[in-house]
Amino acid sequence: MPLPVFRRRSYLPYYLELFAGWLARILYRVKSRGAENVPATGGVLLIANHISYADVVVLQLVCPRPIRYLAFKGLRRNPFFNWCFDRSGCLDVSPQAPLEGMRAAVRALKRGEVVCIFPEGHISRTGQLLEIKKGFELIARQAGAPVVPVAIDGLWGSIFSFAGNKYLWKSPRLLPTHVFVQFGQPTPPDRVDPAWARRELLDLGVLAFDERPVLKRHLGRECIRTLAKHPRRLMVVDRTAERRPMTCGQLYAAAAALSRRVRTTIPERRVGIVLPPGAGAFIANLAVLAAGKVPVNLNFTAGRTALEACMRMGGVKTILSAEILKTKLPTFPWPERTLDLRQEIVAAGGKKAMLPWLLAAHLLPNQWCANLLGLPKRGDREEAGLLFTSGSSGEPKGVVLTHRNILANCAQISSLSILPETCTLLGCLPVFHSFGFTVTLWYPMLRGCTVVTVPSPLDTRKIIDAIHEEQATVLIAAPTFVRPILKKAEPRELRSLDLVVTGAEKLPDDLHQGFLENFHIEILQGYGLTETTPASNINQPHPPIVTSTNEPQLGKRHGTVGRLMPGMTARIIDPDTGAELPMDRTGLVMLRGANVFGGYLDDPEKTKAAFREGWFITGDLGHFDSEGFLKIEGRLSRFSKIGGEMVPHGTVEQKIVEVLALEANEAPPVFVVGVPDATKGEALVLLTTHEVTPDVLRTKLAEVGVPNLWVPKIIKRVEQIPMLGTGKTDMKRCREIALGTAK
Repeated sequence: MPLPVFRRRSYLPYYLELFAGWLARILYRVKSRGAENVPATGGVLLIANHISYADVVVLQLVCPRPIRYLAFKGLRRNPFFNWCFDRSGCLDVSPQAPLEGMRAAVRALKRGEVVCIFPEGHISRTGQLLEIKKGFELIARQAGAPVVPVAIDGLWGSIFSFAGNKYLWKSPRLLPTHVFVQFGQPTPPDRVDPAWARRELLDLGVLAFDERPVLKRHLGRECIRTLAKHPRRLMVVDRTAERRPMTCGQLYAAAAALSRRVRTTIPERRVGIVLPPGAGAFIANLAVLAAGKVPVNLNFTAGRTALEACMRMGGVKTILSAEILKTKLPTFPWPERTLDLRQEIVAAGGKKAMLPWLLAAHLLPNQWCANLLGLPKRGDREEAGLLFTSGSSGEPKGVVLTHRNILANCAQISSLSILPETCTLLGCLPVFHSFGFTVTLWYPMLRGCTVVTVPSPLDTRKIIDAIHEEQATVLIAAPTFVRPILKKAEPRELRSLDLVVTGAEKLPDDLHQGFLENFHIEILQGYGLTETTPASNINQPHPPIVTSTNEPQLGKRHGTVGRLMPGMTARIIDPDTGAELPMDRTGLVMLRGANVFGGYLDDPEKTKAAFREGWFITGDLGHFDSEGFLKIEGRLSRFSKIGGEMVPHGTVEQKIVEVLALEANEAPPVFVVGVPDATKGEALVLLTTHEVTPDVLRTKLAEVGVPNLWVPKIIKRVEQIPMLGTGKTDMKRCREIALGTAK
């Protein structure tokens, strides 16, 4: 039988290429799509994202033609890289003489070769797409060669990437590593520039990320596998009353025992959960999911009417809660079938029923532990959770989150440096809050990090004590909940904190500066919505410089909400015309990615309104800078069009706070609302907790250059700006107050 013909794919010597290809196929399971887009003949310039030293290997494995890489000459100081460069025919480029390398690339393209350049200029040490340099554009135009963009996904976190702040010596990963390479369409050289390249690489990155095998799995099964893999690891420290630690094995055992009872005694598909952050919330959510049902964490701080609507929409007839909450929440519309979690665990067999599961976690492979519960291997686009929007600016909407959504967002967060498995996370956000649901509930169970829970984000003293006594390293909360910590905590009490991350609302400058001055901690601002599961953007610490050849890279930029999560892309459109705008122009932000939900529960009209040609409309105005950092200007609903000019409510509020020297406490001191006006379309109404006269306000704002058009016409004194349990301002209630004032 004749040997198969080996097709040359690179400029390596024949036997070296044969060996390298064999080794690469052992380490990586590489799949691709769109390789036919690479022209069969003639010069072609490939541009690709750069996340690992192995990028060149996997890209050559799937490219139908040999690739000549443009590589940083400084790496030749390393004997191994020098040898690789010589054998593979790389083209050197150096910052000292960049034109020399560019001319070599142009000559190669004119000879009809395929040349690849990584337009970021160096390997990303953040895991995100960095600034795109314009050198590739000049090369393509001088050579007259088409440009084919390529996105590589799956190598971040593996050896040779900088995940974990090191290229080598990482914890072992399962082999082979799944990698997906997505090729784009060839584009003429006169139509390319850095902005085009960023958009193409982000769009292709979404397609590549969507092929990750983990996204098709079952959320409950993946959690069980992690818990059973490390049964002795501390999972939750519940500080609701007295300190109650729970290991991964104990959580698995309790949830497994309860899931059997939930499966047999609750007929409905969706099960309501009314519990504060704590061990009970972990057990209840995992048990419901393991029982093949959908957990629905209800916002018990919402009004009775809103809650009744949520339960009706979700078909929730059974609620898992705690007996003490029934007395604390007398206005909650408790259904007839309200079950006490503790009693249900006892009815399921208590500690006696949990013991076999605990033994299984210690003795059996983690896959078997999931099999014992009959959990399917595939969840993918099936519903895994149902959350309801806060209704801050309208009626609550049911946000259906799938297994794919939650697994994708957890994978995106895991790829960054903010929440490693070694961290101790302070969990105080409500579980009905999207950040609390994904980031402080499911993520720790998937990643294996420890969570210290406090039942209420408003209990500042408990939060401070928990951080100090449990040596928490990461705090995630809304700015509203973080501000009291600034006033009540001593620096020694927060000494263990490495990171404070805020979301859900804009981070005030004074809060950011106060934490920096008092505790030497820079608050990192993130961004997301319930519909994005929730995190879409995040600032992270600057990656370290590890060698003399490393250029500084930015992980964060104050005043922004950070770069897009891996596997996400965006568009900016004109809010009036819907026309696409350049990414650096302020407009309506639209997002796409595996973590973006598919639609609202049983509401096709609202779902249709939330999407535009497959893009989710966030409702926020913002723009991206050249390095990919997103700055949010505010909600579109928080702008008023007065006399043809867009007036940002948030900017007006900030100016008022500054000129009147107002101090923010747990709630903001001012809030601006736009109401209909017969003369100019809209008028501004100021709600404030302080005594303010129109003349004084107008004079002081004029002194700092605020246009008269921006000055609120009506001022309404209120005892407190209405707030929601999620830490956001209750915009719906504020508008009702403002409209009453305007009459």
